Amino acid sequence: MKVIALNGSPRLIGNTSNLLAEFLDELGKEGVETEMVQLYDHEFQFCNDCRSCEMRGDGRCIMEDDDMNGILDAMRAADGIVLAAPAYAGGIPSQMKVFLERAGLALTMGDRGLRGKVGAVLTVSAHDGAENAYNELTYWLIHNEINVVGTYPLPIFRALNSPQYEDDEQAMKGMHRLAENMVALLEKSTSN
Repeated sequence: MKVIALNGSPRLIGNTSNLLAEFLDELGKEGVETEMVQLYDHEFQFCNDCRSCEMRGDGRCIMEDDDMNGILDAMRAADGIVLAAPAYAGGIPSQMKVFLERAGLALTMGDRGLRGKVGAVLTVSAHDGAENAYNELTYWLIHNEINVVGTYPLPIFRALNSPQYEDDEQAMKGMHRLAENMVALLEKSTSN
């Protein structure tokens, strides 16, 4: 079983990357192979809604001169997808938004390449907006026909500077339960 996690934070070492690494460690303890992709390490062009992906039907974006299609291929090869982001201005950061807009169109209009995979979401904010970011990321998973793993409490963290996310006991409890639930669903979906 393999899970690929997309980190939408511009801070390579911060709450989002640290809590995501901790989450992936939990999956690793259960034998799940993991990979984290820092979206801010990659360049993405804006989607121009050309609909070439729909005409081609192969799930690839026609713009081949950036990192989009390579990450899409890695996502298709994985059994699970984790989306993690801080909340900036009440939603997900711009780099993740650009990636998800273009990826979503290529996937839903193309090959529906993530259909049936297992997905999870983690978000963090200093003050507010984490719920909006969580909902936006969860919507993207559902829109791509990914089986979203639920948990209670939700893994929506309140923290400013890392490692303050560790102080949010409810979100930490939710994150650990999310890892357990994701492993269980991965095992079920890969055994079929």
